Amino acid sequence: MPENPSPPAPMRRLPVAVGTVVVAALIGLGGYYALGLKRGPAGDAACTAAVDVAKRIAPLAHGEVAALTVASAPLRLPDLAFEDAEGKPRKLSDWRGKTVLLNLWATWCVPCRKEMPALDELQGKLGGKDFEVVAVNIDTRDPEKPKSFLKEAKLTRLGFFSDQKAKVFQDLKAIGRALGMPTSVLVDAQGCEIGTIAGPAEWASDDAVKLIKAAVKPAAAGF
Repeated sequence: MPENPSPPAPMRRLPVAVGTVVVAALIGLGGYYALGLKRGPAGDAACTAAVDVAKRIAPLAHGEVAALTVASAPLRLPDLAFEDAEGKPRKLSDWRGKTVLLNLWATWCVPCRKEMPALDELQGKLGGKDFEVVAVNIDTRDPEKPKSFLKEAKLTRLGFFSDQKAKVFQDLKAIGRALGMPTSVLVDAQGCEIGTIAGPAEWASDDAVKLIKAAVKPAAAGF
């Protein structure tokens, strides 16, 4: 009698294929749940100075800014793109040479709205040639709503920047630096991460001002 015919090749490979998909899915889920403010060993060697700054200011990350996660590996942020109040394109690299507190906010985010006066006050206290608060709005519907909010709240010291596609959030999320709103990243003069806060902070507090001043000092000195 003839031998039993072998199963078609696709059928034999099916368990392997399914297993591969399951493993890939598990890896994907693991990557998703481990995303957090992950600090990997790899990074941009040009950003080692930012890690040095992070280590130096770490003892100041307490009180109102205790939630700051300081950088432990060199990381250059993506050159995030958005627009200014006149609709002109801007990029994070436009602030090279300054320490920047990059903040993402939206009018639908209650903690964001509560945080904005403190950011405005921080800009008034420390904003200048060496430091700036760059608050980027990511409302995706009515472009006039965030402008009206700032005007009605009399927050006049902050510049208005927006990204109606919210790509800046997705770009930061892709590197594990945006989990929700608001998100703030302290960036050195070379565009490298010093630290990140997921959630609101009292940015006008003495704790925050001391921390920002300590982070700005090396940038001002050409560190």
